[in-house]
Amino acid sequence: MRRLLLFSLPALLGAALIGVLETPASATPPNIPSAATATSRLSTLTVAAESHQSTYDRDLFPHWITISGSCNTRETVLKRDGTNVVTDSSCAATSGSWYSPYDGATWTAASDLDIDHMVPLAEAWASGAWAWTTDRRRTYANDLGGPELWAVTDNVNQAKSDKDPAEWQPSVSSFRCVYARAWIQVKWYYDLTVDSAEKSALTTMLGTC
Repeated sequence: MRRLLLFSLPALLGAALIGVLETPASATPPNIPSAATATSRLSTLTVAAESHQSTYDRDLFPHWITISGSCNTRETVLKRDGTNVVTDSSCAATSGSWYSPYDGATWTAASDLDIDHMVPLAEAWASGAWAWTTDRRRTYANDLGGPELWAVTDNVNQAKSDKDPAEWQPSVSSFRCVYARAWIQVKWYYDLTVDSAEKSALTTMLGTC
């Protein structure tokens, strides 16, 4: 089982969570592997049909949790992925700018953004998370240490829902390479399975890199 990194993050993030970012934030979460590394990691993933879908419940993945002070995971991602983000005393973003890489849209109201789980919670459940402890599912649902959480246009996230890359891909075709690399990293890091159609779609997406 690979070591999880989430709970080392709050101390690093705390100092930057209130006020204005002094420099523009990166809109890309951390630890996205290169195409070559992603290809290698995809080859190591267990190919298996999804299971246990009927027992999925979103509440089995506790989120959003407090990261630092009054800031929860959603607010932390908005701070991380936005530019010139201003927050109030409750850590709610009152202004800023966010670029949604899935559809290429830019937003200036936090209410227009959802925080997407790159590998959706229901997909993770059916790919092996059904066997996890609640603590591990909490860590997964709030993971800031890898490319699991993305600030994206709300209705785009809702259209994606719990679909895997065989069923849904970003409309910005030039982003599909990054999307596949991030998806593979999450599945690899958490020892989740892939189904055959999903693996084929990911392989095609890596071919665009």
